[in-house]
Amino acid sequence: MISRRQFLPLPLALPAACRRRSPGYPGYAFVALGEGRALAVVDLLAFALRRQIPLPAAPSEVIAPPGGPAVYALLPEAGLICEADSSRLQITRRLSTRARLLRMKAAPGRGTLWLLAAEPRQLMAVSLDDFQIKTRLNLPAQPFDFDLSPDGNLAAVTFGDAGLLSLVDLQQNRVHPPAPAGQSCEIVCFRPDGRQVLTANPAERRLAVISAETRQWVTSLSVAIRPRHFCFKNDGGELFVTGEGMDAVVIVSPYSTEVTETVLAGRAPGPMAVSRSPEYLFVANPPSGDVTILDVETRRVVAVTPVGQKPGPIQITPDDRYALILDQATGSVAVIRLASILPRRTRGAPLFTAIPVGLNPRSIAIAAMT
Repeated sequence: MISRRQFLPLPLALPAACRRRSPGYPGYAFVALGEGRALAVVDLLAFALRRQIPLPAAPSEVIAPPGGPAVYALLPEAGLICEADSSRLQITRRLSTRARLLRMKAAPGRGTLWLLAAEPRQLMAVSLDDFQIKTRLNLPAQPFDFDLSPDGNLAAVTFGDAGLLSLVDLQQNRVHPPAPAGQSCEIVCFRPDGRQVLTANPAERRLAVISAETRQWVTSLSVAIRPRHFCFKNDGGELFVTGEGMDAVVIVSPYSTEVTETVLAGRAPGPMAVSRSPEYLFVANPPSGDVTILDVETRRVVAVTPVGQKPGPIQITPDDRYALILDQATGSVAVIRLASILPRRTRGAPLFTAIPVGLNPRSIAIAAMT
């Protein structure tokens, strides 16, 4: 049972009568509850909590591979992966890795989950056919983050304060020797064409660019912030970067490898998400409890919406009609309807609703109803 006492009051939510005026998205939002040891399931047609799926330990991350009927929750300290069926809304399989896990990603079209483990220091492949570990690749240092290339043939692994990055050939199961990438080497992503890797060096306020083919340093870009969050424009032509040091979003052109602009975007910008049409960049501002919405083409702030007390990860529904923002302080999912953003009339966009989900929501994934 979910008690109202679990949630802090959130007076910004609109009445239910107002919410029913707009049809929702035919899918579910799965929310990993860090303190609730559960996956909260939000019905996006009704904009209501459907249920909580109990988990054996606290989840840190949930993902929904495209085209599949399942979502996957990462339970790092327990070393577990749990599969939940998106139609029956229950756990169907679980796997003990006997490792302290950090991150997970689904390989594109391969029926494989890749897991990054801190102890032992490994990159592991889990087959979704039989839900067993098929590959364990030992890593040369304590890992921090990883990414998969768009074709699923390569992985890039960063090693935090060691300032190193390794490329991993996933076809040959070969970990290449690490290359220096600066004083620190934290979050990482492949360029959408897979030919280069970009990684954050917060200690020196720089981005390192590495060739995926030669594994050699290409260049280093100085930025006005300590980079902590990446978000690509939908066509891959621009990379948005936020972090401590300035109330701004840094815009990088990954193909010309240059910083093109730095745009003010609220207070201490954090996690981001981009909608396709209209093309808006949603930026969470945890200290001020709101979301800044920028027009990607004009670079202008078109709206600022209060969403709670500590907004975090953001997801856009696949139909581009709603932005879902986790509020970690109130334990809720705030919803902004994109059609309510009227940049020529007002600098504000009303909050469509806020849905209490549980304690410490940390990650969100959207799956279609089946």
